[in-house]
Amino acid sequence: MNYILISPYYPGNFQPFAHRLKEAGVNVLGIGEEPYYQLESKLQNSLTEYYRVNNLEDIDEVKRAVAFLFYKHGPIDRIESNNEHWLELDAQLRDQFNVYGNKTDELKKVKYKSEMKKLFREADVPVVEGRVVKSKSDLSKALDDLGLPVIAKPDNGVGSAATFKLDSEEAVRRFEEEWGEAQVYFLEPFVEGGVLCTFDGLVDQKGDIVFQTSFTYNVPTLELVSGQLDMAYVIQKEIDSKLEAYGKAIVKAFGMKERFFHIEFFKLEDGDYVALEYNNRLAGGYTIDMYNAAYSIDLFAQYASIVTGGECKESKAENQFCVGVTQRDAHEYKHGMNDIYERFGDRVKFVQRIPDAFAVLQGNQIYAINADSQEEVDEIIRFVHERINEG
Repeated sequence: MNYILISPYYPGNFQPFAHRLKEAGVNVLGIGEEPYYQLESKLQNSLTEYYRVNNLEDIDEVKRAVAFLFYKHGPIDRIESNNEHWLELDAQLRDQFNVYGNKTDELKKVKYKSEMKKLFREADVPVVEGRVVKSKSDLSKALDDLGLPVIAKPDNGVGSAATFKLDSEEAVRRFEEEWGEAQVYFLEPFVEGGVLCTFDGLVDQKGDIVFQTSFTYNVPTLELVSGQLDMAYVIQKEIDSKLEAYGKAIVKAFGMKERFFHIEFFKLEDGDYVALEYNNRLAGGYTIDMYNAAYSIDLFAQYASIVTGGECKESKAENQFCVGVTQRDAHEYKHGMNDIYERFGDRVKFVQRIPDAFAVLQGNQIYAINADSQEEVDEIIRFVHERINEG
């Protein structure tokens, strides 16, 4: 099997995809922007060949790279990045070279929030009704229908990028000035008191879920950015049965195969959920490493097994919570790394600096710490986030 891995070097914690695929007997071919010498020796050894391009955004240059690898190694069986940023590139390359997996025309339902809503309704899952906005007149009509406050997101966008909370006439005017009708937006009512949570997992070649999990944020991502707040999110030991039912219905409606999925919900004060977004990939950052820590598994190996027609092996260890809790360089905390290790010991699974590109949203340093109970989760978050000037 010839598997082209787009951007095998970045992000660094995704490099095990190359390692586990090679261990599963796959011929792994890399295309990326970094010079070959910049790749660690382990990654070099996992790649049969690496083709450097000047710019992965240049589709013609990347197509030439794929054509060369096709000529040298034979037909390509998979092209994948597992990265939100390259989903469209992956699909265009599969179109061009007739490779298994999502093609461009299949991406519409996972790229456009307005299209996601249709499938959520087909799955009989509650949604927040919204409006597509292409012009200021559309905006005015949508606000008349929906009222304030609303959340405005690019209809085709990633995460919380270019997202606005419109809660006053002044906020609407600021949005109009910054937006300038440059792209299509999607407006939906702001959900008061909603807790942001997810239903995530991996589907096999038949589209059946072979791994599932859920995590919950301490505050919504938009508030994290605007308030530069401390972030914590928690991989759950168990999934609420209602969330699981909704998540499975959505996965079936979208019909994806041999992929990770990441579905965002708001949990309402009455215990019900509303679906927000379907993401046709892994949750970002170090979340896959937290999954592995919480469930004592190796999802990189599980994925490689699925790709090669194998099965996922369930861990015999008991599930735990895994808390991803961050600190920002701009704040002074009572407890630094040494204090955190001293307090939580081997429950600290890893500590990582967060790349600058994501630090505004998440913070500058993340600690992943396992816990057995909600009380321990709360104590971890309190301890790591406690600041010197609090009192």
